[in-house]
Amino acid sequence: MEFQRVIQERYSCKKFDGRPVEKSKLDAILEAGRLAPTAKNLQEQRIYVVQSETGLAKVDQATPCRYGATTAVIVAFDKNYVFTYPGEKRDSGVEDASIVATHMMLAAKAVGVDSCWINFFDPEVMAKELGLPANEEVLMLLDLGYAAEGTKPLATHNQRKEISETVSYI
Repeated sequence: MEFQRVIQERYSCKKFDGRPVEKSKLDAILEAGRLAPTAKNLQEQRIYVVQSETGLAKVDQATPCRYGATTAVIVAFDKNYVFTYPGEKRDSGVEDASIVATHMMLAAKAVGVDSCWINFFDPEVMAKELGLPANEEVLMLLDLGYAAEGTKPLATHNQRKEISETVSYI
């Protein structure tokens, strides 16, 4: 799918039909995340693919927002392996994991898989439910699957501010 079409047609799917995501498509999505840029190329992202009944039940303990997706991808990062910016007030963890997640979300649309970026959960609860290492911080959950019949974007999906309201030239 042409990139402009991908970004125009992608939306947060809130109801999945229960069909599993094919391995070849999942592999393409994960590869897009692997190729995402990270600060100093540290690649501190940690990706967890949850597809088992047991694993999905654990995800459901941490959030009500799986929406019936058959695949949940947890995007985390190693807090001990991030780049600290000059001034030492920020590091690259959240930023890099967000880039990785965005690459995967857009790749999903490009291969015909619907998605929803989920951040409605307590990251510590999610990490505990899944038994993740203490040095990792969970950023988000990416629901993956196929939209149920009749599912469409939220009514506000296409409402965008004019570019002049968000972009300034200095």
